Amino acid sequence: MRYHYLRFDIWLCLLFSLFVSIFTAHIAQRILSQGYEGYVQKHTAPDGEIGGKAVNGVFHANSVEDLLSHDTFTVTSPGIEYRNRGAGYYGSQYLYALTLPSGELVAAAINMENVQTTGEAYTGEAILPVGRIVWEGLGSDKNFISQIEYKEPLSRKDFYIDMMGNGGAVSQDDYAAPAVLLTRALTVIICFPIFHAIGAKLGVFPPFLSRKKQASEWK
Repeated sequence: MRYHYLRFDIWLCLLFSLFVSIFTAHIAQRILSQGYEGYVQKHTAPDGEIGGKAVNGVFHANSVEDLLSHDTFTVTSPGIEYRNRGAGYYGSQYLYALTLPSGELVAAAINMENVQTTGEAYTGEAILPVGRIVWEGLGSDKNFISQIEYKEPLSRKDFYIDMMGNGGAVSQDDYAAPAVLLTRALTVIICFPIFHAIGAKLGVFPPFLSRKKQASEWK
């Protein structure tokens, strides 16, 4: 078995570049944290509205018929039963298989931040956020259907319940993660050749183009 090792100049320049990327990533995170508050406000559903907490006066649906007869509603679920069925992505929405009090099973996008629990978390009742019907042909996405129906089939596949609305803000770390990773990668890409060029100019590192130069001299 043959082993290949990076030349010392390459891993040393990579090490220096990664070290610098810690500081650029920290700066990027500081900048993004200033915009996070506005992001949270934009992605927070007010109480009583779609995706928000179900306040007094919101209709509690028990069946598909109740869902279809009201513009907005909430559903009461035992414990965390709504998270123990199938689930999967339908487009950009993550839908759970929600069992209605009637026993019917429908798909629902649920804003977990606004689920209200009474009693014990696992044995009490969960009052889900305010929802509305969204008409969609769920059955056309076979991969999604195989995931959400892995236990039992949905009662209806022509709609899902939107209990997200404008809610669903991610954590500050998750919000900043893509930009921070990109900043670190760009820092390494930019700094690596700079560090190597400086080292080569000082005679510490062998230049990358040394062989090409020697070949041109032989010609």
